[in-house]
Amino acid sequence: MKNFNACVAGMSFENEAKQMGFSLVCGLDEAGRGPLAGPVVAAAVVLRSSRFRCLIRDSKKMTALQRERAFHDIHEKAYVGVGIISRAVIDEMNIANATFSAMANAVIQMVSRLPPDFSDPGFLKKQLCLLVDGNRFKTDLPYYFKTIVSGDARSLSIACASVVAKVVRDRILIAYDKIYPQYGFKKHKGYPTVEHRNAIKRYGLSPIHRLTYRSAHDEKNRGYAGAPG
Repeated sequence: MKNFNACVAGMSFENEAKQMGFSLVCGLDEAGRGPLAGPVVAAAVVLRSSRFRCLIRDSKKMTALQRERAFHDIHEKAYVGVGIISRAVIDEMNIANATFSAMANAVIQMVSRLPPDFSDPGFLKKQLCLLVDGNRFKTDLPYYFKTIVSGDARSLSIACASVVAKVVRDRILIAYDKIYPQYGFKKHKGYPTVEHRNAIKRYGLSPIHRLTYRSAHDEKNRGYAGAPG
């Protein structure tokens, strides 16, 4: 019989942070750096429990159904925050800075959902540790942070953030698919698939396409597309 409390991503980084004296450990990850269209979404997750009903791992290695189930499980067992940065802001500040901003917004929202005993700014400055997926992070937040390459496969908190960010972003692109059905956003979620590139060649760029992404312009620089076809 499967052990449904087992998780692919481990807790070694969380335990290390606790040993350093941090009482709150927050995983941070994003979804949507690479697509040609849509927002970038980040999630911040502080676990209240590490016992889940399903396997939690890098969201890219889970099916859509597995992610949806995990999404609800995570919200039951963690404090969760989400940050969303639109296409327009991505074009204005570039994707790296937009990702950092989304992560900061996710942390701020997560902090707002902590119980009163944990919400004091002085306490949080000393007791909150951020575990960030990747090798680079920039923020004005007054919290200690550690970047972890392939963190979504190595840290349970980051893996949970990966799942939340992916599910939220996918839902956004599925909603956009109803507005701009000619692009197939429901299927490829804005990533540069052959189908997506061919749609850009045929219809031009929609209002949610990232104008500063050269690969989008290279397909067919026709400005914004008209009404959904």
